[in-house]
This record gives sequence, structure tokens and C-alpha cells, in this order.
Amino acid sequence: MDLTLSLSKGEVRRTGDIMTFRTLDTADLAGKRALVRVDFNVPVDGGKVADDTRLRAALPTIAYLSKQGAKVVLLAHFDRPKGKVVPEMSLSFVAEPLSKLLEQPVAFASDCVGPAAAEVVNALENGGVALLENVRFHAGEEKNDPDFAKALAANGDVYVNDAFSAAHRAHASTEGLAHLLPAYPGLSMQRELEALDAALGKPKKPVIGIVGGSKVSTKLDLLNNLVAKLDRLAIGGGMANTFLFAQGHDVGASLCEKDLADTAREIMDKAKAAGCELLLPVDVVVAKKVAPGVETAVRQLNEVQADDLILDAGPESAQRLLAAMDESATLIWNGPLGVFEVPPFDEATVSAAKHAGKLASEGKIVAVAGGGDTVSALNHAGVAAEMTFVSTAGGAFLEWMEGKTLPGVAALEG
Repeated sequence: MDLTLSLSKGEVRRTGDIMTFRTLDTADLAGKRALVRVDFNVPVDGGKVADDTRLRAALPTIAYLSKQGAKVVLLAHFDRPKGKVVPEMSLSFVAEPLSKLLEQPVAFASDCVGPAAAEVVNALENGGVALLENVRFHAGEEKNDPDFAKALAANGDVYVNDAFSAAHRAHASTEGLAHLLPAYPGLSMQRELEALDAALGKPKKPVIGIVGGSKVSTKLDLLNNLVAKLDRLAIGGGMANTFLFAQGHDVGASLCEKDLADTAREIMDKAKAAGCELLLPVDVVVAKKVAPGVETAVRQLNEVQADDLILDAGPESAQRLLAAMDESATLIWNGPLGVFEVPPFDEATVSAAKHAGKLASEGKIVAVAGGGDTVSALNHAGVAAEMTFVSTAGGAFLEWMEGKTLPGVAALEG
């Protein structure tokens, strides 16, 4: 199931509000210098790009701007130089692989502001592409310093933010610039906003969520936000143990934040008051240690032994989740249901992922997922491509799900 880029005038609803954005198809770009914030914070091995996923994500926006005759000037950060020039954190190594992907030259400037940047930008022809040096080499970037933002803006006529993954940071290149130049979301950013809008903004109902992971403490804001918005919420992974303990169940030697039992009960009460059905495991897969090929057992909740480790949702729990998906029109997913990295404790996550992928590919559900472990789990199950949308944005995706305002998104509103 595909989400088309249909944001006419950029209308996006979020947490009950309407946010409107200019979109690139309304912009006069020919001959304009387009400052484009991208996410090129890529994995590196031996000084070379080890995974070009983030480069590929930027290609549609770069190609569109180039085809429209803009001079494309790319801004990005790499690693954490903390406002100082760190040669091994230079972005220079990205220019060549990006050039190959674009099938056109990519000029590189040894600075993102000042004469070095201006010289490269001024030399661009219409449709040309340049990559400027790591914006985090300047302390003003992370401080969102107005003077640094003005120095960046000096090399642009329009600003395009195509880095949703950095949109939760109020930095000069992600937030400050948007107030100095006509600002637009890039195509990747636009698609992400549409997907999130389809999942939480104005979703087709009923809506089911899956939240997994090891600890409740890391996802309190997320759980509190989702139980007020969803029709059903399945809780899995280690955090489910805390909820089971809060209900009075013995979880043996499992990971469990027992000090958060009251908090878990508050979330359960909030869900009940909001009419959100919580789906907690009704059976579990246990073992005495976490290792491949260990002896496992399926236990009912009243059968968990003192030395048992709960490492996955049981088959009955998994089937109940699949049935709930069948009754839903929208799914939003963050976090695995068990220790999926160590088979056989991946069975519940894989079965749920495959079912979600099947429903999405058949057009029966809008399935949006995100978060590092979630992406890995979907790839492990081989179904990432079947989902409606999979976000690789990490922190920004999580903060959006928590109902928080993302500075880099809000700055584009207009």
C-alpha cells in the first residue's frame, strides 16, 4: 500500500491541530539556491559509507530540485564534533558515493559558511549539486545561534528540510534557517509527515498500536499518549512484565521494573477511561537463560516459575494480536514483542510482522512502524518492504508518537 505525495498546500493534522506547509510543487525553483538539510549521519567502515540508506532517502528531493533548475546546496551533520573541526568527522567522504547515486558531480566545500562555502555555491550551474562541510563543526549549529543561521542562509534563496530524523532538534540548520528563508519540507520529509498523519493524525479507525521493548520507564510518555488515542494497544517485550506484575502475576526472574507497578496501573486505568483496550500477554515463552537453542516452555501466567525468564509472548497471545489486527484499519508499531535477536524468542514478533505486512500489502490496513529495534525486527522478518511506511527516524519518530512538538517540523508551518 503506497502513500502518495498528496499534501496539497501541505496540510497535515497532528494531535487535533492543523499544520499547513508550503510544498515544493508550489515553489519557483529555477536558478534559486536551495539549501537542503539532509541526514547524512551514515554508518562508516574504513572511512567509507557502510550503509547508503540515508543517502538514497535524499535522492528524490535532490533530483527534483535539480530537475527544476535549482542549485542544490546540501547541509548535514556527521557524528558529534561538539562545535570543533574534527578532520575524521568531515563529510568529504560522502561526496563520491552520493555522486554515483545521483549520476552527476557533487562539489564539496570545506566549510558550510564563509568564503569556502560561497565559492563552491557561486560556481554551481542550475541543476548542480554541492555538499557543504559538517554543520556541527560550528558551535552555533547546536546552539541554534541566530548569527550562524544567518551565515548559513547567505548561501540560499529557499530552505528545504528533508531530514525528519533531525527534526526533534532545534538547531540552526533544522529550525533557525526556516525562519530566514521561504521554507518547505523535502519529499522524504513530506512522505514521513503523511505517514504519521495517517497513523495518528487522522487515521482510519479502529486503530491498534504495538509497543514493545525492554523498559516501561523509557516509554512512559509514549504509552500515556497512545492510550488516549488508540482503540487497542498491545504491550510486549520486557515492559509487558511490569504490567503483568502490576496485575499481581509472578514474573519469575524476568526483567521487570517492579518500582513502576503503580505507574503501570495508572496507565491501565487511563486506558480503561479512554476506551482503549490493552492487550497484554495471556501466555508466555520462558527459558532459564537467553541463548540460541536453549530449552523453552510455554507457560500460562499462573505457571511461571521462580527461575523462569519471560522472553517472548506465547502463541495464544500472538494469535489474539493477529485477530485484533484483522479487526483494525490502522496499525502503528514501535518495539518488538520479545528478544527477537535470539531465536526462538523471535516467533511472536515475526508472526505479527508477517501478518501486518500481509494485511498492508493487500490494502486491508495502514501499517506504520518505526524505531531502531522495530526496523531491525521487520527486516529480520523480511517484511519491511510490505509495510505501508517504515520510519528510520528514531528519536524524532518516537517524539512524534509521544505527542511532542518537533521544532524542525513546526518551523516549516506557514
